[in-house]
Amino acid sequence: MTNTNLPGISDELTDRSQEKTPIDGHNQMTQPERRSIFELPRNIWAVSLTSFLMDISSEMVLNILPLYLVSVLGVRTSVVGLIEGVAESTSSLLRLFSGWLSDRLGTRKWLAVGGYALSALTKPFFLLAVSWEAVAAVRWVDRVGKGIRTAPRDALVADSVNEERRGFAFGFQRAADTAGALFGLLIAFGVVWWLQSNSRELATSTFVIIVIISTVPAFLAILVLAMGAVDVPRKGSGPPPRLAISSLGRSFTIFLVIIGIFEVGNFSDAFLVLRAQERGISVAGILGMLIFFNLVYTLISAPAGSLSDRIDRRKVIIGGWLVFALVYLGFGIAKSAWQVWALFIVYGVYYGLAYGTSKAIISDLVDENVRGTAYGTYNAVIGIMDLPASLIAGVLWQGVGAWHGLGASAPFFFGAATAMIAALLMIFWLPTGTTSTA
Repeated sequence: MTNTNLPGISDELTDRSQEKTPIDGHNQMTQPERRSIFELPRNIWAVSLTSFLMDISSEMVLNILPLYLVSVLGVRTSVVGLIEGVAESTSSLLRLFSGWLSDRLGTRKWLAVGGYALSALTKPFFLLAVSWEAVAAVRWVDRVGKGIRTAPRDALVADSVNEERRGFAFGFQRAADTAGALFGLLIAFGVVWWLQSNSRELATSTFVIIVIISTVPAFLAILVLAMGAVDVPRKGSGPPPRLAISSLGRSFTIFLVIIGIFEVGNFSDAFLVLRAQERGISVAGILGMLIFFNLVYTLISAPAGSLSDRIDRRKVIIGGWLVFALVYLGFGIAKSAWQVWALFIVYGVYYGLAYGTSKAIISDLVDENVRGTAYGTYNAVIGIMDLPASLIAGVLWQGVGAWHGLGASAPFFFGAATAMIAALLMIFWLPTGTTSTA
């Protein structure tokens, strides 16, 4: 079977299809297999447990951080947008560089360990942050750690499994990551319920206790990855990768363009938290809502990844983006707290379908010797787009200067529109045939 490319897409992947025959978007199994997590290799377990522990730590703090900024420090949503946007964009170049460096050096593990260590070390500094500028500085350094670790970690996952199980492996890693978020939120919920169960404003003392607790799993995560993971020897050798998108192929570049269009409307989830507060939900209620969101995300991630091993991965991603568009449209028109609750739970379906599958498809599009560079580039695009996305959201909501903005609904309508455009482009512009040389 020859590779099918749509107009405007090179047929560079056709030559590689001599090694593996793509069907409906990538190489498929001839018969459905039952997937068992116990068959996953050691590296997947180590990376997944690390993600689980670090997300316990991160989600305890980061989901209440916008409430701390608005309720305690009294900043506007435009400042929240600036902090969140710069936080992601600050790490963008590092994501690209660390991914390329992991290809160049032939090692993934220790770059990932270093990134996790930097993020863990920043956590206690939130205790000293008594101004929004100080909070922003700590948040940005934390994202630098994420920028260092993300691409090498994702490449390590891709290196550790064959193509037929890649979607399942990424789905399992995302499920573990999100289960960590779920546990972290449960801990934060318990602290908030104990100290201020019915308050809509976050107290400084509550924030401090949550930050202190969050440091424990953060440092455990470093130990797990350092002791549990091993670098995977390359199956073949290739020329040293160039730090350039052009070295990754036209099909991957087109995929990045579509991702970029989606991401310009995918602003920080901090705005969803602020929308929930604006609709009258208490701090404890917001944490409870996030718990159910992460439960749905956890339950869907691995099955969605496994599904993407059997059918065209594009279909799973497009389905997730359509759910995203509907949820954002719902956030724009929501009138009551229960509607926000319901929408946030459905929002977990988007994450479960699209997030891990997007990472799995990258390995289908590029060669093994440039995977780190590809994941770094992909994460860099997401990080770069987060700055304009969050700034646009903040300005649309509350304006800037003398302009008071268009209200709380405007950024969600904007995000729904860009998601629909990206879904349509994914249908018409991404090739249905992809291969991997892994």
